[in-house]
Amino acid sequence: MTDRIHNFSAGPAVLPEPVLRKAQDAIWNAEGSGIGIMEHSHRGKVFDRIINDAEQACRELGGIPDGYRVLFLQGGASLQFSMVPMNLLPADRTADYLLTGVWSQKAIKEAQQTGKVHVAATSEATNFDRIPRQDEIRYSPAAAYVHLTTNNTIYGTQWQMEPQVPAGTPLVADTSSDMYSRPIDVRKYGLIYAGAQKNLGPSGVVLVIIRDDLVERGPKTLPTMLQYRTHAAEKSLYNTAPTFAIYVMGEVFKWIQAQGGLSAMAESNEAKAGTLYDYLDGSDFFRGTAQPDSRSRMNVCFRAPTEELEEKFVKEAAKRGFDGLKGHRLVGGMRASIYNACPTAAVEALVSFMKEFERANRVAATRS
Repeated sequence: MTDRIHNFSAGPAVLPEPVLRKAQDAIWNAEGSGIGIMEHSHRGKVFDRIINDAEQACRELGGIPDGYRVLFLQGGASLQFSMVPMNLLPADRTADYLLTGVWSQKAIKEAQQTGKVHVAATSEATNFDRIPRQDEIRYSPAAAYVHLTTNNTIYGTQWQMEPQVPAGTPLVADTSSDMYSRPIDVRKYGLIYAGAQKNLGPSGVVLVIIRDDLVERGPKTLPTMLQYRTHAAEKSLYNTAPTFAIYVMGEVFKWIQAQGGLSAMAESNEAKAGTLYDYLDGSDFFRGTAQPDSRSRMNVCFRAPTEELEEKFVKEAAKRGFDGLKGHRLVGGMRASIYNACPTAAVEALVSFMKEFERANRVAATRS
C-alpha cells in the first residue's frame, strides 16, 4: 500500500524514491551533523563536502574531462538564455540557433537582446513535429556559437544525435529535459546547461558545464553575477547557493550511477518509450504527434479522436492515479513525461489504462 501516484508531470518532475527517502533524513540531520541540510551554511565544512561530492559524481557520470568547469547556478535555463549570449556573443559576430520549439524561441528572443542572431534551421512550418535534417541547416559564416535545445518537452521531439557544426565553432546546448538520460560526449560541446527539475533534481538549481576557454570570453563589464568567470572562480559559491537543491542533485547523480550509469539509463528510457510508442503505433484511437524519427524518449505527446475525449481521458486518468497527462496549453492533447525516475511499472500501467479507455470510448469516437 502506498500513498504515491503515477507522476507524468513535465516538470518539476518525478524524482527517484530512494533519493526522496534520503532527503527526508537530510532535512532533519545532514551527514550526522545534527543540523538539517537546509540549515547549513554554504560556507561550512558539511556543505563543502556535499557540493564537492556532487561535482565529482557529475563528472564521473558524464565523463567530463579536464578543461571543463562544472557550475551549480540559479535562475534556471531561462537565465542561461541571456547569460550565454552576454558572455559568448561579441557585437561584431552572429550566433546561430536551431529553432525546434518554444524553448529555443525563448532562447532566440533573449539572444536578440544582446546581438545578431541567425536561425540556421527550423521545423516551425510543420508545428515543430520534427527535428531539422542536417542538410537543412544553413550556418552563417564564422558564427560565434551554435545553439540547440536537445529535447522539446512541449512537442515531444528530440535530437537523436548532435548536429555537425563548423570546425572551431562552439556548440551550446540547452539539455534541461534530457540531460543524463543517455550517454553524452561533453567534448563535442563548448557549453551545456540544464535546469535540474526534469532529470537531475528539484527546481532551483541549473547545471552548467563550460569549457575553460569560454569561461573568460565574456566582457568584464557585465554585472558580476552574469559572468561565468565569477562562478568558476568561486566554485559556484560566490553567493548563497541553493544548498538543498544541490544536495538532492548530488544524490540523483549517485542514484543514476547505482542503476548502471548513462548507458543503462538510456536502455531503460528506450524501453519505457518503446512500450508507449508501440501501443500508439498500433492504435487507431490514439495517435502520436511527433514524426517517428524525431520522437522524444522523455516526453511522449499524443492525441485522441476529439478534444472532448481528450478532456475525458485526462479527468478519468487523474481519478485512477495518473497525474500530469494534460498536454501543454499551446498544443493541447496529452503528454506523458517519462524521465529517468519514472518507473517502468508506471508506463505499463498507463498503457493498460489507455487500452481500457480506448475500448470503452470507441463508439463515441466513431460517432464523432
